[in-house]
Amino acid sequence: MKHVRHFTPLLVLCSMHVCLVHANYAPYFFDNGPSSTNGNMALLSLSEDTSVGTHVYTLNGTDPEGDPVTYGIKFEAGLRRYFAIDVNFGNVTLIEELDREKEDEIEVIVSISDGINIVDEKVRILITDANDESPEFVNTPYIVHVPEDTPSGSSILKTEAVDRDTGSGGSINYFLQDGGGKLRGNNKVFSATTTVTINVEDVQDTPPMFIGTPYYGYVYEDTLAGSEVLTVIALDGDRGKPNNIHYSLVNGSESSFDINNATGAISVIKSPNQLKKEVYELKIQASELSAEGNVSVYAFATVIIRIVDLNNHPPTFYGENGPQNRFELTMYEHPPEGEILRGLKITVNDSDQGANAKFNLRLVGPGGIFRVVPQTVLNEAQVTVIVENSAAIDYEQFQMLSFKLLAIEVNTPEKFSSTADIVIRLLDTNDNVPKFSSDYYIARIPENSPGGSNVVAVTATDPDSGLWGEVKYSIYGTGTDLFLIHPSTGIIYTQPWAVLDAEVSSKYNFYVKAEDTEGKYSLAEVFITVLDVNDHPPEFSDNIQEKTMIIGSPVKIEAVDQDAEEPNNIVDYSIMQADPANVFDIDQSTGEIKLKSYIRSLDIIHNITKNKDCIWSLIVQAKDRGSPSFSTTAVLKIDITEETLHKGPMAAFLMQTKDNPMKALGVLAGVMGIMVMITIIISTVMFWRNKRSNKIMPVRRIIRKRQTQQTRAVRMEWLKFKRPSTAAEKFAIEDDTKSLKNENSNNNIQIPSLLPSAPSPPPPPIPLLAPKNSTEWKVPTVSGSLTPMFINKQLKKGHSSAHNALVSELKQKFEKRNAGSNTRHL
Repeated sequence: MKHVRHFTPLLVLCSMHVCLVHANYAPYFFDNGPSSTNGNMALLSLSEDTSVGTHVYTLNGTDPEGDPVTYGIKFEAGLRRYFAIDVNFGNVTLIEELDREKEDEIEVIVSISDGINIVDEKVRILITDANDESPEFVNTPYIVHVPEDTPSGSSILKTEAVDRDTGSGGSINYFLQDGGGKLRGNNKVFSATTTVTINVEDVQDTPPMFIGTPYYGYVYEDTLAGSEVLTVIALDGDRGKPNNIHYSLVNGSESSFDINNATGAISVIKSPNQLKKEVYELKIQASELSAEGNVSVYAFATVIIRIVDLNNHPPTFYGENGPQNRFELTMYEHPPEGEILRGLKITVNDSDQGANAKFNLRLVGPGGIFRVVPQTVLNEAQVTVIVENSAAIDYEQFQMLSFKLLAIEVNTPEKFSSTADIVIRLLDTNDNVPKFSSDYYIARIPENSPGGSNVVAVTATDPDSGLWGEVKYSIYGTGTDLFLIHPSTGIIYTQPWAVLDAEVSSKYNFYVKAEDTEGKYSLAEVFITVLDVNDHPPEFSDNIQEKTMIIGSPVKIEAVDQDAEEPNNIVDYSIMQADPANVFDIDQSTGEIKLKSYIRSLDIIHNITKNKDCIWSLIVQAKDRGSPSFSTTAVLKIDITEETLHKGPMAAFLMQTKDNPMKALGVLAGVMGIMVMITIIISTVMFWRNKRSNKIMPVRRIIRKRQTQQTRAVRMEWLKFKRPSTAAEKFAIEDDTKSLKNENSNNNIQIPSLLPSAPSPPPPPIPLLAPKNSTEWKVPTVSGSLTPMFINKQLKKGHSSAHNALVSELKQKFEKRNAGSNTRHL
């Protein structure tokens, strides 16, 4: 009996790379399922006996923009071209003969184009076997010599034949030609015959002999109840007229098989799906019947019948309501890893038996997200999908995940397969925190901005959907007193009453928070700089200031600008008005005022103006460098005088602190305090030293100390001014012997006989002209003079020769000037 089997092709998956160019979407093939004849050829299988010129498939696809599409098919270099295609209609025609034994798989590159985009897909086409090969005996012919006493059932010959077909088409059954048996194939029946010569010697009363043992039979899945499985043949072993043979089943049939007593034909009496065993071992008895119908001798043979399952069922997916090839599930994003998708109720089953029912399961789609259990199934299993990568199940990336569940047979030649679509729709959760566009914001605002002015806008986004994606803004921190933020827009602005002042505070720093409806938040830092505006003019301490200037030394004015930054607080000084204008110079940056370089004495000043007793008044200006610029003026009164005859650090200090007497008093009090402390320390040290030693300091030390003081006094005394009648008496030297007497009442002191001689005195100064009724001596100034009492006291203490020379020079100049005007002046 000949059975024809059709094979479902192996599912071939390929990736499609589509390039988006100028917003023109690429065309695509329609998905095809098992046994489909149009699509992308991904599931196509062809029998090797398909005739050349047969239309085997139709490529089918579409373009998203509706443009017409064309199709193409090509082969890699070096491969035979088996197919031709109609580029407009996609009809694929076989143009080369197929031979599975030479090539069981063909790789083809199919393409679809809309004129702009071309999409290529590589597919594999399986070539299925057809029963087109005849079995061939090996090592023929066969000649066998059988001894006459060979026991019944003994094996006397083993033949071997080879068929290159696969599956049931490649299986071989052996029969004796006289037995009338046939070979069973898939589509056709091919047989091979050979001659076997057997020489058997006749023996009387020899038991019957089974021919072709052992016996093997097959019951196929589509075999009907009552069908004949195989026939056993037994012959009378005696020569001459043979007896009739009676066949019977001894055991092993389990009421599933029966035998024809006359012919030896064994039949199955149950349908194959009712048979409980895969292999049945039947014991057959062949008996010789005498003419009277009695059993004389008999023989036994074993028949093995195998229940053969035909691989004619692909794996099938079932849902709760029967076969199903699409399963859908709705779930929240980010489920725990290892969680089972319990909403998917999937069962897979293969109705075949044994190896034909073994297949593998796998998921095809975005990798690493889910895994399927079990991966290998025998007959039937409940399919479980388990979460493997929770992070990838993200609503913000994919609202829907699509997979194909593939079941493909493992060890069958046909490699039957089935697919089911799994569609998972994701629901959003609040799994994202609002995120600012920057970790910090820097803003600048002028200090004269009115209240309610916008400062900076912060932006935070939350990719969650619905209310979870709404962001509310707020600010907090020590620098937020003058600022507000709009809770929805994120605009930071100043309080309506806020007055920004760069001179008070130019830097503000606080935090801004973006928060969703469930309290998830993030922070960013805001730095605000208040820009200085030139809103303060320079200011003098007094509008009218008085300064005393000594010729050769400057005086300084100072104005303060309260602005916070340069150049708004940089002050430039200038003299706005002076009469005459060529007396003073001012340093623009420091505010120092000094006389012109050619003015070195009061005499020159008197030549400039005839007003001898006035105080000079200047109008000075302080101007900042801001834009616009502000300025302030003040009146400065300057009393000009020459350097006095007093020199030394104390005199210079007193002149410098003339305008600030409290400073002089403070310094003087500090000096006196230091001297008192030194005196106390020295007295304390001397007291304890004398108390410990109980001795008086050596006279020699006291004498030396007093001699040093007397020597200094002698040297200074001859320089002192006196009121003698003549100039020579001014340098008279007093006898110092009185100061050298022994204070310790001893006479061990030796007084030197001669004192060192004094140097020659300088020439006497020219007598000063003074009114007859006055003895005061004044040094003339421009705006005033030192008091006569102060001058007299200084003269009584004495002056250096340099001072006398200066006075003499001034006197000569006044004499020359008075001689020209015939008027005497001080």
